[in-house]
Amino acid sequence: MAAAIDRRRELAHRASNGIEVSLFWSKPTNRVTVEVFDDRFDEGFEFEVDGSDALDAFHHPFAYAAARGIPVLAEAPEALAA
Repeated sequence: MAAAIDRRRELAHRASNGIEVSLFWSKPTNRVTVEVFDDRFDEGFEFEVDGSDALDAFHHPFAYAAARGIPVLAEAPEALAA
């Protein structure tokens, strides 16, 4: 049995002060995820979001992660709030 490959398409990306935020969509699973990675601390997190909330979650990933109880980076930079 062949393993299913989760092919994600990046819909949006932004970077500021060493932190990258990406919005992905997977066609095979129809999942939308937001991924945040901080190069300074070599850590990050990812969460699934409903498609109707995708852009809002992309612009406010720390708020969405906190609301879902997902541990976030050591410092939630204010630079990404805008």
